[in-house]
Amino acid sequence: MRSKGVAFTGRSLLSSARNRTRLFAISCVASVIGLGAWASSANAMDGRVLAGGAPVSHSTVTLWLGRSDSPKRLAQVQTGDDGRFTLNAEQSGGAEGSLYLIAKGGEPKAHGGEDNPAIALIAVLGNTPPAHVTVDEFTTIASVWTNAQFLYGETLKGHALGLKIAARNVPSFADLESGGWGGPIQGPLNSGQTPTMANFATIADVLAGCATRVRADACSRLFSAATPPRGNAPNDTLSSAEAIARYPWYQPKRLFALMAEFYPVSPINHMLSVPFTPYLIVSPSAWVLPLKFDGGGYRAGGKAMFDSEGNLWVGDNFTVGWQGRDSFWQGNATKFAPDGRPLSPITYGFTGGGMEGGTFGAAVDAHDNAWLASYGGKSIAVFDKNGNPLTPPEGITFGGRLGLMQGIIVTPKGDVWALGLSKNQLLRFPGGDPKKGEIVCEGFKEEPCKSLLAPFHLGIDQQDRIWVTNAFGEHVTRFPASAPTNAEKFKTGWSGSGLGIDSQGNVWVTNRLGNSLRGAGVVADMIATLKLGGNGDEKLARAMAKQNGGRYGGSVSLLRPDGNPYPGSPFIGGGLPGPWAATVDGNDNVWISNFAAPNSPITELCGVRTENCPPGFKTGEQISPPGGYVGGGLQMQTDLAIGPAGDVWVMDNWEEIDSCFGVPSEALSTRCGGQGVTIFFGMAKPVQAPQIGPAKPAD
Repeated sequence: MRSKGVAFTGRSLLSSARNRTRLFAISCVASVIGLGAWASSANAMDGRVLAGGAPVSHSTVTLWLGRSDSPKRLAQVQTGDDGRFTLNAEQSGGAEGSLYLIAKGGEPKAHGGEDNPAIALIAVLGNTPPAHVTVDEFTTIASVWTNAQFLYGETLKGHALGLKIAARNVPSFADLESGGWGGPIQGPLNSGQTPTMANFATIADVLAGCATRVRADACSRLFSAATPPRGNAPNDTLSSAEAIARYPWYQPKRLFALMAEFYPVSPINHMLSVPFTPYLIVSPSAWVLPLKFDGGGYRAGGKAMFDSEGNLWVGDNFTVGWQGRDSFWQGNATKFAPDGRPLSPITYGFTGGGMEGGTFGAAVDAHDNAWLASYGGKSIAVFDKNGNPLTPPEGITFGGRLGLMQGIIVTPKGDVWALGLSKNQLLRFPGGDPKKGEIVCEGFKEEPCKSLLAPFHLGIDQQDRIWVTNAFGEHVTRFPASAPTNAEKFKTGWSGSGLGIDSQGNVWVTNRLGNSLRGAGVVADMIATLKLGGNGDEKLARAMAKQNGGRYGGSVSLLRPDGNPYPGSPFIGGGLPGPWAATVDGNDNVWISNFAAPNSPITELCGVRTENCPPGFKTGEQISPPGGYVGGGLQMQTDLAIGPAGDVWVMDNWEEIDSCFGVPSEALSTRCGGQGVTIFFGMAKPVQAPQIGPAKPAD
């Protein structure tokens, strides 16, 4: 039987000289085992452990420091009868890693109060913990989903930048002091506009059902419903949450069904008698928790890239408040912090340097300078890390020779390459010097431009060869960076846009119009329209907006390093209605954005290293649900980027397609451009930033 007189709370431990002596001894032991950022002091961190909104007494609370290797245990206490505890230590400097609390076992007061060893709750605090903290279902879900790439059981470890970013994202979901809702999730962009709050609260209700034992078999029912496709069944609430977060697509109805099993309908208000609301009425397609962020001048973001600190740069098609349309691109540059906070000025973003309507051209070099392509300015703009333009007011235009600009990359050797779509141009900046740029070729007379057809995006492989997609073609072009005239063409699909190269040198290409005769007809119509002085973009955009996933939708081609198609390529599916970007994560799985219906999905495909896919999946198959991942206010998308913490950032590009052409309705005339970025937290294997060359796993 547990003695109830040894709970390490402020009241019980400090009530006598004997306990003060014990506290001093505990502090000394803690320093010996590596307290690091914590030391004995009159200062204290007060906390409480809750389950189902009620205290958990006699729960063992352990303070850990997560780092690159095994985490370090710093202190351990036990909650009192009221569920409270006190850690008598102070921070003596920023911890190198991420501090976190785990509460295990205890007697939940919500139902009966019997000891429940299946209780395991977590709160990831970062390197600066609050003075008061609550550990409950909300902090557990927030910590698990944001730290999913670093948390294994009770062990939190990973590279420093990733841990820092993941910890900073916890408060977006849960308030660490109160254990209630965080700011962004209940803000106007997310609360009533997306199902994320309901997804979150439903998961919390199910975890609480086990933690408080709403029925005798509640925990066994949870463990069965949360059993992943790989590995053993969970054995506590923390491992259950981790299994759900890691495999959110796997049989989601199992977990949803527990709501009706755990909670009766209240005779008072005819709702389920749950501790947390709002809860879901129908089962989700996946247990994802995306959040939308806006500001910093963002409107209709195009290509996006992360810098070395995990900040995201993106060029905007339009500027906030303008009646933006496809014939009038005047957007600037936006920068977001890793937690979604805008770092660029409100409304206008970063301006100057020739920035006038961002496109699918963005790159960050080794000095954290951002290179952005422009449609409106027919130029290239370069900004330093603080948003100061490094290029002239008109940008890089080569004396007005440039046309509509698209893809830009930085190579491992430091060179910058860029593409001009409308004039079939290829540019190179040796050493990444904006003043040393050259037009390698343009038009259709000389290689490699002769093998290009409205070049859109590009990438460089491990053999120093550059691959280019073609918006008006059915092929990609490849040439050595050292000998561009030695160009080759390889068949893919119609209207190529995105391109990603995995660790094996395989090339993933998104074909916006797929491989059907319909796609060929749309491309022919685009070209004919342009020759007659019309708008080819409208033909493409409206055709894609009507597409559904499948035979007459888009497709993804996979080419081996030698250019031959991979078995099964091209890939089609319900999650590929209008694929735009192809982004490779640290596991070599591939993430696809879609520019199709007003609320397009994102999709994860199994890569060539199938050992990193769920059991039974083959290369090119959808890991995400049949219709892709949805929610988070997703709109018609262009880019999708993966950050150092494994967060998947999606650029919402266009919203009301009828507002983008002709003379739209006055009331909707500012609704062409998409609003905000949508972040799916911790869902992909992290990659190094800035990405220079093929993606590499983050260290």
